[in-house]
Amino acid sequence: MIELPLPVVVIASIVAVLAGAAEVLHARRVRRLAPLAFGPARQPAWWARGAPALRALAFGALAWALLTLLVVEPRRYSGASGEAELVEDPQHIVLVLDVSPSMRLVDAGPQKKLSRMARARELLESFFSRIPLELYRVSVVAVYNGAKPVVVDTKDLEVVRNMLGDLPMHFAFPAGKTKLFTGLEEAARLAKPWNPRSTTVVLLSDGDTVPATGMPKMPASVRSTIVVGVGDPTVGKFIDGRNSRQDVPVLRQIAARLGGSFHNGNEYHLASDLIADATGLEAEEVWERLGEREYALLVAALSATLLAFLPLLLRLAGTRFRPGRTQKPEQDPAARADGVSGPSEGTERRRAAARTVRAPGGAGVS
Repeated sequence: MIELPLPVVVIASIVAVLAGAAEVLHARRVRRLAPLAFGPARQPAWWARGAPALRALAFGALAWALLTLLVVEPRRYSGASGEAELVEDPQHIVLVLDVSPSMRLVDAGPQKKLSRMARARELLESFFSRIPLELYRVSVVAVYNGAKPVVVDTKDLEVVRNMLGDLPMHFAFPAGKTKLFTGLEEAARLAKPWNPRSTTVVLLSDGDTVPATGMPKMPASVRSTIVVGVGDPTVGKFIDGRNSRQDVPVLRQIAARLGGSFHNGNEYHLASDLIADATGLEAEEVWERLGEREYALLVAALSATLLAFLPLLLRLAGTRFRPGRTQKPEQDPAARADGVSGPSEGTERRRAAARTVRAPGGAGVS
């Protein structure tokens, strides 16, 4: 960090005062030439009278913004991945991903042309794009005929993306029925030592062959649970001698028993309100999430824009006086009364006098 001899606010105030003094001196000089600049009224447009004060404030604000960017602590980036360092007390996301063979069936998406796993990838990409990932660590639990923690507390999202591709993780399990509750039990085990209400559990499954009993209890560290269903909920596909489709009632019941929310993700992405409510982002306004650096960038942009475009606005709309433009000739009152427009009698006399030429002997010749 760079040390300044005075606080940033004091230096910015000095700049604003100096700019204000310069504007006062400039106003005194302009006052002498007011008839030339503003015409007989000697006054600019009503909005332009506040331009000196706006310009002085803009100079002070720009000075504050630039000095703040000069002294504020920069964000740290790792040389390997280029990602911002995580905070000391991060939030957690645990993905419980159904990797059973039924997730590879093609009946998902708005057009029913995606596999259920590909649709799950799309939903998670949309989910990650709407949360501040620098505040979170991500864990992934694969579940089929059992559960295996594949990634624990990672900050590298590419690892998660690789798992959501065409990686055939079901070969890591013995063939059998899907035991979805074992994945929730593993998620609860991972989240147990973490801080209270610091974890969001996201379950992605088609709900196929879910048992009716054995629901695990989530620890105090789990803030909320989102159950996302993929696959066509109406028309199923045959696999292993049975008809497989998204079991909406079962997944909805799981969400209710976990105290979470259910979303049918076969056609629509997760709503932003649902994500904000589950992750706790709704308690913090967007302006509260901005830091000193972001405010300085915003103030610098606004101040520089004002200083750049204010002269142009003053030139175009600073006054209604337009010197050099000819005025319209006056109309004869009698002609106006008759409804006929034309030059007045005085105007005609002036034109006749202008056409009169005097001879050298003094006689006027017209």
